[in-house]
Amino acid sequence: MSDTADRLAIIEACTRMAWYADQRELNRLGEVFADSVTLDFTSSHGGVPVTLTPAQIVEVWAGLLGAFDATHHLVTNHLVTLEGDSAVCAAAFHATHRLSDPSGGPLWTQGGTYQFDLVRVEGVWKIAGVVMAATWADGNRNLMSLAAGTR
Repeated sequence: MSDTADRLAIIEACTRMAWYADQRELNRLGEVFADSVTLDFTSSHGGVPVTLTPAQIVEVWAGLLGAFDATHHLVTNHLVTLEGDSAVCAAAFHATHRLSDPSGGPLWTQGGTYQFDLVRVEGVWKIAGVVMAATWADGNRNLMSLAAGTR
C-alpha cells in the first residue's frame, strides 16, 4: 500500500468509528477496532482508561449512545504519522448529543481532539487506542448521566 493509500485508510477507519456510532450501525462498529483497544475518555468523564475488546466497546456504546435521541460526532483535520504497521492519527472533534430532559436543555456539545493509535492487521488499519482530550463543552452536561442511567 502506498503512503497516500495508508493515510486515506487510516482516516477512513477513524471516520467510520464516528459514523457507525452515530448511525447505530453496531454490527459494523466492531470492524474498526483491533482485538484489544485502550479507551481514554477521562478528560470528559473522569475515571481511568480502560482496555476492551471490540464486542465490549459495542456493548457499552450501544447502551450509552443508544440512550440518546441522536448523536453527531464530527472528526476532522486529521494529521497522520506512519511508522511501518503502526500509525497515530490526531484529529479535532465536535460531538453533539441530544436527549429530551424535563429538567434541562436537550443538547450537550463537546469539542477537542482525539488521538487514535492504529495498527495494520492483515493489511487493514484498525484502531487500537483512542484518547479524547475535551477542551470545551456547552449545554446540559447532565445528559450523559441521564443516558448512562446514573441520574
